[in-house]
Amino acid sequence: MSIPSRTALIDHLVRTRIAGDVATPRENNLDHYRKLANGDRHYWFGLEFGDRWTDEQDVLAVMAERCGVSDDLSHRAGQDTIDPELTVAALDRMAAVLRKAAAGRQRVLFATGHPGGLLDVHRATAAALRAAGCEIVVIPDGLTADEGYVFQFADVAVFERGATLWHTHSPAPMAAILDGLAREGRPLPDLVVADHGWAGCAAQRGLDAVGYADSNDPALFLAEAEGTLQVAVPLDDHVRSPRFYDPLTAYLLAAAGLAARQA
Repeated sequence: MSIPSRTALIDHLVRTRIAGDVATPRENNLDHYRKLANGDRHYWFGLEFGDRWTDEQDVLAVMAERCGVSDDLSHRAGQDTIDPELTVAALDRMAAVLRKAAAGRQRVLFATGHPGGLLDVHRATAAALRAAGCEIVVIPDGLTADEGYVFQFADVAVFERGATLWHTHSPAPMAAILDGLAREGRPLPDLVVADHGWAGCAAQRGLDAVGYADSNDPALFLAEAEGTLQVAVPLDDHVRSPRFYDPLTAYLLAAAGLAARQA
C-alpha cells in the first residue's frame, strides 16, 4: 500500500467525501446534537455527560472546533462539512497513541460498529500492531448483547444478528466484552481502538481509548474535549467503497512507525 503525503491524503479525503463536503446533511447533524443535549442516551454512546451538555449550541461549538462542521447557527439545512485538516491532525494524534502501544507491547482491543466501512481499517491496524509485538485481545466466546452476538472477525470485535454483521451505536457489545474478560480473570486491554458506542463504553470505564466518529456522532468529540477519550478522528464512516479508506490507513500506520509491518 503506497503511503500518501499529507497533501495527497487531504486531496483524497475530499475527493472521496470522507471529509470536505460529506454526505451527512446539516439537518441530520443538528438533530443528533439536539437529541444528545436533550439526554437521549442512544446518542451518548455509553458515555456519561450528566448535565454538562444540555445546550445544543455548546455541542455545535465543539463539533465546529473538533470536526469542522459549520458554526453558523442560522445554517439549518443542506450541506455540512468535515474539515480534512482536522481529520489528518487527529490521525497524527492517533498515530502517537499507536506508536506508544507498539513501544510498550500493549494489549490492544479492536472493535467496530461500522463493519461496512471501517472493518478493514481496524484489521490492518491490528495486524501492524501484532507484528510490532502487541497482544491483540481475543474476546471471550459466547458473548451476547442487544439480542445478538458479539464475536471477533479478522481481529476486530463486531456485532452479529441473523448471520449478518450489524451497524450499531450501542455500548452494550463492548460492555459484554469487558465484563466477559473480568469474569474469566483476564486483564483488560491497555488500549481500545474502536468507534461508536464501543469506544464510548471503553472510555467511560476508564480505559485508554481512541476512535473514529462521523459529523452526526458528537459523543466521542465531547468525550475527547473532556479528556475521557484520547482521540476522536472526524470522518464519514461509511462512504461508497471501503477501499477509499486504504490511503488513510496507510498514512496512519506510517505516522505510527508501523508501515513496514502492515499485512
